[in-house]
Amino acid sequence: MTYTNFLFIIVFIVLMGCSAQQGRYQHHHDSSPTRKPSAVELQDAIPRVEKKSRGGNRNYTVRGIQYEVLDNATNFKQQGEASWYGKKFHGHLTSNGEIYNMYGMSAAHKNLPLPTYVRVTNLANNKSVIVRVNDRGPFHKDRVIDLSYSAAYKLDMLKTGTAQVTVEAISNINQEATVVNKEKAHYIQVFATKNATQANKTATKISSLFNYPTKAKQESGYYKVHIGPIKEKTVITMLLEQLKTQGYPSAFTVKY
Repeated sequence: MTYTNFLFIIVFIVLMGCSAQQGRYQHHHDSSPTRKPSAVELQDAIPRVEKKSRGGNRNYTVRGIQYEVLDNATNFKQQGEASWYGKKFHGHLTSNGEIYNMYGMSAAHKNLPLPTYVRVTNLANNKSVIVRVNDRGPFHKDRVIDLSYSAAYKLDMLKTGTAQVTVEAISNINQEATVVNKEKAHYIQVFATKNATQANKTATKISSLFNYPTKAKQESGYYKVHIGPIKEKTVITMLLEQLKTQGYPSAFTVKY
């Protein structure tokens, strides 16, 4: 074996070793994204009744510390330090098996059942946001919640990195919402088009923005983009208002 070949083999082994140690994340350190959240991305999460996720709701251990997951979030209120997480975790799985979107209104909590909707208020400026907890963390002493980039932006805490907050679970969704007639399912028709590709792309976009089932339904030669089914009138009203800001002022409700 020549000296050159020997060096080539050594370099190859070193590079392979470095590659194997990079871990699951593309970025070694967390950082801010290159753009600010849009107006739509700054909309609060819309609380709705959801079943517990199949993943992420068992008691667990991290770094030798045991954490107990609550059975429910009724009357839950907490005060402490909030942090946020961004590019390093964007596109990776959350604890309940969803994909983390740093532009979504989501959060991580050590003990709340997944998912749980909470109102987070920045005690320094009284700004608040409603987020959907779908992940575990933060695993740092004295921190109570880890917020998405958009949520942290809305609370005006990006410069400081952390903030003292209150976390209040929204656990009375059924009592606050006015349930619509159960005989027929209610949907919101966003728009209709004869272009199947456009309809499917719009359905994917709307579903990502509002975290509600959205699909393009073919009917009478048109592809109609529907959100739903939706049971609560209050949610329908909120979605219609948010769709206006997204450029769909003609959206309306339909029954099936």
